[in-house]
Amino acid sequence: MAFVEAEPTIELLSVKALRFMLVSRVLDDKFASLYRMGKIHGGVFLSRGQEALSVASALSLQPGDLYAPLIRDTAGRLAFGESLLDPIRTYLGSALGPMRGRDGNVHWGHPRLGMYAMISHLGAMISVVSGGLLAHRLQGRRSTVGLSSVGDGATSTGAFHEALNQAAVEQLPLVLVVANNCYAYSTPNNRQFACKSLVDRAVGYGVKGVEFDGTDLETCLRELGSAAARARSGQGPQLMIANLLRLCGHGEHDDASYVDPNLKTSQVGRDCLEVAIRKLVDSKTVTAEDVALWKSRAIDDVERAVAQGQREPGPDPYREDWSALSTEALVERNWPQ
Repeated sequence: MAFVEAEPTIELLSVKALRFMLVSRVLDDKFASLYRMGKIHGGVFLSRGQEALSVASALSLQPGDLYAPLIRDTAGRLAFGESLLDPIRTYLGSALGPMRGRDGNVHWGHPRLGMYAMISHLGAMISVVSGGLLAHRLQGRRSTVGLSSVGDGATSTGAFHEALNQAAVEQLPLVLVVANNCYAYSTPNNRQFACKSLVDRAVGYGVKGVEFDGTDLETCLRELGSAAARARSGQGPQLMIANLLRLCGHGEHDDASYVDPNLKTSQVGRDCLEVAIRKLVDSKTVTAEDVALWKSRAIDDVERAVAQGQREPGPDPYREDWSALSTEALVERNWPQ
């Protein structure tokens, strides 16, 4: 007799998610420190305030699904299966990282494992995920779900419109997660769109739209889990609007002085990590000692990984052929003389 593994309870899933969130926050703090020390060249973009949404996005997916994270998706990347060394090697420019020390420090991924390397242009990753879903459909793989993360600023671009419109017409199993953190860099929502809520746009595309609290881990897990299930069952694209606040600047170069102080003390300004810890401790799902132990282990793990990354060499410009990694096997090695 075959036994079917039971779905984890929301409490167990929340505990799993919390541990990824703790590692993500510790890693972000370390990146900020390394940036201020001049050890990281280029931008540093932190996930503070978005960890609950990010980890819930990844945990809603299954092996074989497609995932397109963005710059504030450290927790989601880790939950999807990325090693702790990958982001560290990428930020430090290690030649042993997934991008071999190339192309800045944020455009890394693992396409063969279903996690796409990020394109910086807002909204551009939606069509990439849709293309992957169409490819799977042509291959007869009908159970795949694709999830693309964007910010509220991306919803004002042509790429967002074209990609979501195509996904709706094709009825693709796309979960489009919008982190509405109230600012597109420094442009507030009221200068971006005139509708009352971004979820109002769903009806115009003929897709399901849900708006929810992005600061509450349990809510994020429930809503994104349900969205992935609907997409997998053939109900088409799901537009998921999570309301939250970026608890840092756009990058470490930005002091976020333009953020309305009233937002910081409102519901969207809550720290999702603190909210998750408090709720899980209050419900006696975990203890404060558990959380302290997990954070201590996260600090040790991050410190060891950073020390390793700092010892590794960068790319050698005299040996590097600089061909695109994805097409390296296709490069002509023997040019006519």
